[in-house]
Amino acid sequence: MSFTGKYELQSQENFEPFMKALGLPDDQIQKGKDIKSISEIVQDGKKFKVTVTTGSKVLHNEFTIGEECEMEMLTGEKVKAVVQLEGNNRLVANLKGLKSVTELNGDTIINTLTMGDLTYKRISKRI
Repeated sequence: MSFTGKYELQSQENFEPFMKALGLPDDQIQKGKDIKSISEIVQDGKKFKVTVTTGSKVLHNEFTIGEECEMEMLTGEKVKAVVQLEGNNRLVANLKGLKSVTELNGDTIINTLTMGDLTYKRISKRI
């Protein structure tokens, strides 16, 4: 199953408490909570390029399944991570105490970020 495509954020759960726990300033949280972000994924075999555009902020990460890479977090901090593919539709990464699971179901991508007992969920649809 290919992840390639553009996806628009449809809904999110626990955005504000999760961003506060990450250490984002309140003004950024307030600005970011109502913006519909667009995620663009280009998959070439085990190589991925992911670009997430939220308003004027653009987050760009590239990785190869099973190889260590440098990922930029929502806070702008760069961390080392290894992304694994589980089955043919689930990407899993651990970034500095944060677990990211991205699951593709048809035209819907569900991204779940977990930090301790706090979970942030984003649901995006292919456009």
